[in-house]
Amino acid sequence: MTYSSFIASQRELESDSILKYDPRAIARYYNNRPWLGIFRSLKIITLFGIFVIQLYLDKLFKQEEKNKLKRAERLRKILTSLGATFIKVGQALSTRPDLIKPDFLEELIKLQDQLPPFDNETAFDIIERELDMPVNQAYKEISPNPVAAASLGQVYRATLHTGEAVAVKVQRPQLLPVITLDLYLLRLGSKWVAPFLPLNLGHDLTLIVDEFGIKLFEEIDYVNEGRNAEKFAANFRDDDDVKVPHIYWRYTSHKVLTLEWINGCKLNDFESIRAAGLDPNDVIKVGVTSGLRQLLEHGFFHADPHPGNLFAMPDGRMAYIDFGMMDQLDEYTKETIASSVVQLINGDYEALARDFVELGFLTPETDITPIIPALEKVLGNAVGQSVGNFNFKTITDDFSELMYEYPFRVPAKFALIIRSLVTQEGLALSLNPDFKIVEVSFPYISRRLLTEESPAMRRRLLEVLFKDDKFQWQRLENMIQIAKSDHKFDLLPTAGLGFQYLVSEEGDFLRRQIISALVEDDRLHTQEVQRLWQLVQADLKPRKLFDVAVNAVKNFSFDLAKTGSS
Repeated sequence: MTYSSFIASQRELESDSILKYDPRAIARYYNNRPWLGIFRSLKIITLFGIFVIQLYLDKLFKQEEKNKLKRAERLRKILTSLGATFIKVGQALSTRPDLIKPDFLEELIKLQDQLPPFDNETAFDIIERELDMPVNQAYKEISPNPVAAASLGQVYRATLHTGEAVAVKVQRPQLLPVITLDLYLLRLGSKWVAPFLPLNLGHDLTLIVDEFGIKLFEEIDYVNEGRNAEKFAANFRDDDDVKVPHIYWRYTSHKVLTLEWINGCKLNDFESIRAAGLDPNDVIKVGVTSGLRQLLEHGFFHADPHPGNLFAMPDGRMAYIDFGMMDQLDEYTKETIASSVVQLINGDYEALARDFVELGFLTPETDITPIIPALEKVLGNAVGQSVGNFNFKTITDDFSELMYEYPFRVPAKFALIIRSLVTQEGLALSLNPDFKIVEVSFPYISRRLLTEESPAMRRRLLEVLFKDDKFQWQRLENMIQIAKSDHKFDLLPTAGLGFQYLVSEEGDFLRRQIISALVEDDRLHTQEVQRLWQLVQADLKPRKLFDVAVNAVKNFSFDLAKTGSS
């Protein structure tokens, strides 16, 4: 059966086959039915055209304040009427209190789980058809109406015959035709718009739409979502701060998902979080740290972390739900992201520019020489006098200007990363308007670089600590100082790992470089080393410090003798 036939056929839409996004097949189908695209485009243009005219008239006749609630509600209704693709856009905007006016924000938040539900009879028919059993055979009790309705489905609260409280997620009917048509129009529009944009902005526009399409198709397959949830849970099995609901596979299919019921507060519900005895700043820290672990440790990250998908539990844990939109990073990308953040801390904009090349934001043939001062100007202003002045919105805003002047581009694989980071920061800002993402992220990344045992991450650390073949003591001191603000950082085992590496065969180059630096011009008495020594002493008890020092001297003695004799 062809791709176009399952778009056109209701029977194929109800098939158990796993759907795959194929832009060429979608284009062939709608190119042969141009009236579908024309009617949809006219609807979109008409709805938004009238809305923009209304906003203009409000401004012209000074009626903005009087009509602001009406206009906000109208925008929500427009996005809702246009379906899943546009609702996703509204959900992303609903997490940005720094971009959206409060009145509009309040309405857009309703897109997270307060959308109009479809009728219960249809929902229960889908459950019975998908699970091949009556509803009362699958569930001892089930709510007569959905407790939440989102862009792709709606949720019922139920109890299994074995007593477990569960959430039953049922996919909306006729979902696929709407999504495929919107993706077709978005892709077509990106081709039309790209030639009028600077080369770097239009370069990956179609690829970004395709990346979104791939993830949207994955999101409407609930079996895939269940597998993602189990993989996510396995990654966080050692983390007491993160909760992932259990999946009940006996009552799950491609269009029905049964999972453990989660009791908690939405992350944008400040009053409920306070009433539960939780500190919003602690909630923020857990959320940001778990997000960084996803990106830099596991590489498998939640790409849609809006408030409807994250809950603060009464015991302080962060609960993640809705694992439909996920993505995977390779090891090299994780390492490069971590090192680029530390290059930013150290103000090494030349190394940062090289990282941008490695990540694909600049092409390999790009001359980075004129870009380095531009990066220093933009990022130096963003960071300011301290890392606490940094926020992700400032960087994205300033980079938008840079992309018109220099050949920066956004690789398709980074579209979801940026969306995830922006959404997380928006969530944190909704709880604390003064939140600075680097107050959590910089200590975490420094700790990770200092404590990671993998050869690849050690190599990244060395790249940070050496410049022009010289060991940068100040950088090491800065990293330790920043890492110390993370309560999980312990200097003693970190020092132990460092010494183990230094005395290993792999650490031969670093060992010789440090010894050369120490004996050169009697550097053992320089102010830099004395400051570093004081920093270490402050964290190590005398006896432990003595043991570490003795072991280090024993292992260094041979190399030191060789270096001195030479």
